[in-house]
Parts: sequence; structure tokens; C-alpha cells
Amino acid sequence: MNLEVEIAELKLQNPVMAASGTFGYGAEYEPIVDIQKLGAIVCKGTTLEEREGNPQPRIWETPSGILNSVGLENPGVEEVIKVKAPIWETWQVPVIVNIAGNDPEEYVLLASKLDGVKGVSGIEVNLSCPNVEGITDSGENPEVAFDITRKVRKSTSLPLIVKLSYSSHVSEVASACEEAGADALTVMNSIKGMAIDIKRRRPALGNITGGLSGPAIRPIAIHSVYQAAKAVSIPVIGCGGIFSGEDALEFMLAGATAVQVGAATLSHPRATVNIIHELEEFCLKENTSLKEIIGLAQI
Repeated sequence: MNLEVEIAELKLQNPVMAASGTFGYGAEYEPIVDIQKLGAIVCKGTTLEEREGNPQPRIWETPSGILNSVGLENPGVEEVIKVKAPIWETWQVPVIVNIAGNDPEEYVLLASKLDGVKGVSGIEVNLSCPNVEGITDSGENPEVAFDITRKVRKSTSLPLIVKLSYSSHVSEVASACEEAGADALTVMNSIKGMAIDIKRRRPALGNITGGLSGPAIRPIAIHSVYQAAKAVSIPVIGCGGIFSGEDALEFMLAGATAVQVGAATLSHPRATVNIIHELEEFCLKENTSLKEIIGLAQI
């Protein structure tokens, strides 16, 4: 069964991607998941310098979801290039590097450093990180999103994906990113929230707030994908609460070309490959291809 989809110059063997933040650098899951079966892997958020991340606790369960406040803990871009990229170069599955900066200049530097690095198949520009102070949150501002995307586009020849936050103006932001040269969009990131530990009478997370993810945000994410896909002609990658093949199909019917699986891999490490199998079964049963159902629910 052919599940291939295309994201810019990337030809994915299937539309199921591991989302940034919950799948590490891919190698962490290799002992228990056949990662080479995935459509793509998006690695942990990468910054110019090493980041220690936010104080503990970093994870808090909520109804139908979790709050996370990891805080972009990572070794910095130079270490990623030196240590991680040579491993990725030996893999069949493409690896996309998620980058995060405090300002447009940092995004440009990150993209420039990664351009031409063997093992790096693309860049995902993170325009929102709900659990980090100081990291640019541009997912709600079309002008800022346009500026960053345009500058990054000029600094790299790699396929360029822009990851948007939740916004009531997602159509405008999506259009701005497309105009600035984005090859695809990831819609959407987790949503800022918080919880209170009633035993301690204090915020549950060490950073007070965190990003809400999981099934709780899926209806919001589907609506955002629906709106973004209507507004642009470039591929949209759906992300937010995808735990099953049926969940993935909802996003694709709403207009997504591919999907990213995040929170599901924390509780079900094999969630990505299970979703691929479920999509194969759907196509066999319905005698259809995934390309034929993209956007069918758009009215």
C-alpha cells in the first residue's frame, strides 16, 4: 500500500512524523520502535547555545492531556551538528531540525549553521514555545512571522517548515508565512496553561505555566488546520492530540498533508508505527489512497 506524501522537496514514505520534543533525537526510541518506518522525525527544539531547561516538575497530567514545561533543554546547535547529524546521515528516515530563537537574527544563525549539514533534511522554525520565557512567540503576529520566515528562507536552501502556535488569526499568519517563502506549515503547537497542586498550594509546574497537549486540544488543532489549509496552497502538517489512525484521518480530511505525533509517544512509545498500520488498514478497506482524502472535509 502506497502511503507516500510530499512536503516540499521531501518525499515521505508515509505521512506520520514524530513531533519535536517528545521523540528526542530519534535514537532514544530506536531500541523499541522501528524508526525507519516513520515518514520523518522532528528532533528536539534546538537553540544557538546549550539550555538546561526549566526547573522541576516539568510534566503534570491533566484531563485528557498533559502540561509540559521542559523548556527547550538541548545541547546547542554545534553539538547537534557534531554528534547527532552523523547518526542521522546513516538513516533512511529524514530528520528535520526544530529551531528556536529569541529574535530573527538567532533564527537566521541557526538556519545558516544547519544549511548543508549531512543528515539534516529540513528545518522547522518554531514560532511559539509556550513554556519558555524569552523565546520569540510570533505565532499570532503575521508581520513578525513574515519577517522571521523571510529572513530564514534567505539563509538556507533546506526545506523550510514553520510551526505555528494556536491563534484566532491562524489564516492570516499562515498566509504571511507562505508569502515569505515557507515550504510547509505545522499547525499547531501546544497551548499555554497551568495547574495548581492543591497539596502544596502552589503551581504544579516549576515554571508555573506549560504547554497543554494531548487529546484535550485535538478539536482546536483540527479547526486550526482546517482554517490554515483553506488559506494556503503549501502543505499543512497537523499536530495536536493525535493518538490513533482515526485521529490522523480527521486532520487529513481537514486539509493536512501529513501529521505529527507528540504526546502519544510519551505513554505509548509505538504510537507512531501503530498509526501507520491503522492508516494502511483504512486505505485497504476503503480502496483509496491517502492523497485522495486530503481536504475532502473542506466545505
